[in-house]
Amino acid sequence: MKLSIIGVICLSAADAFNAPMSYNQASVKTIGKTAHNVRVFSALKDHDQDSEPTIEINDDKETIAFNPFPAATAAFCLLSSEAANAAGPDWGIFEGKTGSLLHPAMMFGMLALSASTALLGFEWRRQRTIGDEISTLKKSLPNLGGASSVSAALEACKSAEEVDSAQLARLQSALPIDSQIKELQGERKALAAKGPRDQHYGQGAMLAFIGTVFAIEGPLNTYARAGKLFPGPHLYAGAGLVCLWALAVACVPQMQKGNDVARTVHIGANVGGIGLFLWQLQSGIPILLKVWEKTSWP
Repeated sequence: MKLSIIGVICLSAADAFNAPMSYNQASVKTIGKTAHNVRVFSALKDHDQDSEPTIEINDDKETIAFNPFPAATAAFCLLSSEAANAAGPDWGIFEGKTGSLLHPAMMFGMLALSASTALLGFEWRRQRTIGDEISTLKKSLPNLGGASSVSAALEACKSAEEVDSAQLARLQSALPIDSQIKELQGERKALAAKGPRDQHYGQGAMLAFIGTVFAIEGPLNTYARAGKLFPGPHLYAGAGLVCLWALAVACVPQMQKGNDVARTVHIGANVGGIGLFLWQLQSGIPILLKVWEKTSWP
């Protein structure tokens, strides 16, 4: 409705003044000691003078045709109560219950996505660091005599013509370590098959983009409904959450170079972001209930 009024105003105002269609250059005349240029405009051609009442304004320099009716229409629209509404334009569905519930619904989804992305990140970290544990355990094993595993070395030691009892005891005591190594190798193989690195990267990028978009959409929706914002803990915590997302993303290039400080900051920023997300629930749910009460469908 308000957009229609604006269109009527623009069209009316544009028709209020009719510019001259053509003009002729007048000759230069000198009167006394003062010389000046005078432009004489020709009368409007093919203009129906009886179709609309006009007011002719002549000052011996130019002729302007002024039409009062469109200007009066524009003034009436501007002075109407609908156009003077201070609440701003009619945003339609965006300021209704559908648009208002979009922000909390997406934020609940972003909270679940944050938790899933964090788990994938820890799985990728586990896959990356599990090799160090395996290497440390292998260093604690006794000399296997070229065998591929402790079990194979133990069988070879038992089947020898002269059994080395000391070596046999060392190999038997290393069986739990060998079993632990095999478990870690199996875990690493399962993690590699799952591919947490790529999933973590993809979900993290999606979280940073969609989360930022709907963190901005929330205040915009509030302004569309109420004509103002309501600064408070919920708004400030949301802004802080977006800053933590930006910090986590900024650490990625250094993390790819093996910078452990960047990894620590990245993990800390994301854990802090999930903490802010959970804290947002206690301030966001009362706002959600108020929006549900005061808005209507759609």
